[in-house]
Amino acid sequence: MFKNNVGGIDRVVRVVVGLALILCFFLFPTAAYRWLFLIGIIPLATGLLGTCALYSIIGINTCKR
Repeated sequence: MFKNNVGGIDRVVRVVVGLALILCFFLFPTAAYRWLFLIGIIPLATGLLGTCALYSIIGINTCKR
């Protein structure tokens, strides 16, 4: 389906940032814009899947082949 274009450190950073944002969603239940923490699903998914649609559009590839 999609080519892998996210690799190495980029994947690790995306997973860590995604998990941190999702964790903040649960740690701060009274935050005014709590739902914005759910945006962490995007970097988490792109890090786990190894593909990023925006990278495909721009033509970036951090995955070593």
